[in-house]
Amino acid sequence: MKPVPNVRLLIAGEFVESRTTEWRDVVNPATQQRLARVPMATRDEVGAAVAAAQKAFKTWRHTPIGVRARIFLKYQQLIREHIKEVAAILTAEQGKTLADAEGDIFRGLEVVEHAASIGNLQMGELANNVASGVDTYTLQQPLGVCAGITPFNFPAMIPLWMFPMAIACGNSFVLKPSEQDPMSTMRLVELAIEAGIPPGVLNVVHGGEEVVNAICDHRDIKALSFVGSTRVGTHVYNRASLAGKRVQCMMGAKNHAIVLPDAHKEQTLNALIGAAFGAAGQRCMAVSVAVLVGEAQQWIPELVERAQKLVVGDGAVAGTDVGPVISCAAKERVESLIARGLAEGAVLELDGRLPPLDGGLREGNFVGPTIFSGVKPGMAIYDQEIFGPVLCIAGASSLDEAIALINANPNGNGTTIFTQSGAAARRFQEEIDVGQVGINVPIPVPVPLFSFTGSRASKLGDLGPYGKQVVLFYTQTKTVTERWFDDSTVSTGVNTTISLR
Repeated sequence: MKPVPNVRLLIAGEFVESRTTEWRDVVNPATQQRLARVPMATRDEVGAAVAAAQKAFKTWRHTPIGVRARIFLKYQQLIREHIKEVAAILTAEQGKTLADAEGDIFRGLEVVEHAASIGNLQMGELANNVASGVDTYTLQQPLGVCAGITPFNFPAMIPLWMFPMAIACGNSFVLKPSEQDPMSTMRLVELAIEAGIPPGVLNVVHGGEEVVNAICDHRDIKALSFVGSTRVGTHVYNRASLAGKRVQCMMGAKNHAIVLPDAHKEQTLNALIGAAFGAAGQRCMAVSVAVLVGEAQQWIPELVERAQKLVVGDGAVAGTDVGPVISCAAKERVESLIARGLAEGAVLELDGRLPPLDGGLREGNFVGPTIFSGVKPGMAIYDQEIFGPVLCIAGASSLDEAIALINANPNGNGTTIFTQSGAAARRFQEEIDVGQVGINVPIPVPVPLFSFTGSRASKLGDLGPYGKQVVLFYTQTKTVTERWFDDSTVSTGVNTTISLR
């Protein structure tokens, strides 16, 4: 049997084999084929990556902003040229369909394009003569070594949220991709090096809890960005904050979609199916709860009918709509929550356990589209983030009741409303206590010109991972107040007051 390749580390511009004794397999979740081995890096290797980043920062921070921008212009060109190659790698290791994998990459590509505009994004402020002969201005200066910890569900997009903006702002970076599917991330890293990112400015280490803790603890890392589960994100935020770092953590979600009876039926049904079951439900912005108001509750049979038509299978095969979940453990967890939903009194309208599959896929981590109705707070399928292809349907008698249900949920990543009433949509966007709001848009993730604004229990830290806010996250604002004197300046003696006038 041909040995599988080892995933390498990137330290000081060199792709190197780890010296660890602990390795994990990267497995195709559709077929259980071993694709590669990923190392659990040692603390010394994490330290070497940070040291390389610290050394590179000393010169990179002074690199002209135009030079930085041109690297990312080149990088976005390379990503476009290799998008199908990277998508094929991503589908093999993560499971999502090829079309969805390309979408994953494209949404990250948009952030790379945004990073190429850093000349406009990193500008400070200036005011002349704020007092007699006194000018004040601000500088947006890089922090130093920054780091990112990324999840399995978007191995292209989320790393591309992080290191391009951090590096474009003049920082150096240490990235820890998910150990479950690092291969597509590493291909994007190779393209970044090809685009001209200098040695040490971007470094990559792999690993689990020990590597995460080493990143949280390292005194030379100034800022840390995290996307992943609430449990791990809370740990990362608390540990890294105590170590004096600037931290942002995007965490768990329970995203609701309100459907009013006046909504465009065809558009709404299709949007709900796509947002609930795309990527096998493994999106932090997936619609996992549909709140059907009044007569819209009569649409359940049509939702079920459309979901039944989705094709479950290998994401690499044309025509597949729903690929596998990431691991055997994830499949077991989703199936156990489906069983709990039944036991706790929800109505199982569509059971996705044991979907019909070709013989070669029966060992894969497949769960088909699943729909529950009669779901209420207190049920495990409502209270927990399932992170699988399960849509929960709750009923409400009015828009006010639906809004109250959503606002009572602790999470605040995203929500949406389907309606043709401008008045209802305006009331919803004003009264809902959720960071990102869609109106007839099922997954309201903004383009990178705007900030990602998850809120409440879905987020720790006060600045988002891209858009305008991320420039503030990756820079330190320095305010300079200055006055210059010449020989014609007449001294008025010592002034012991605070005024500059």
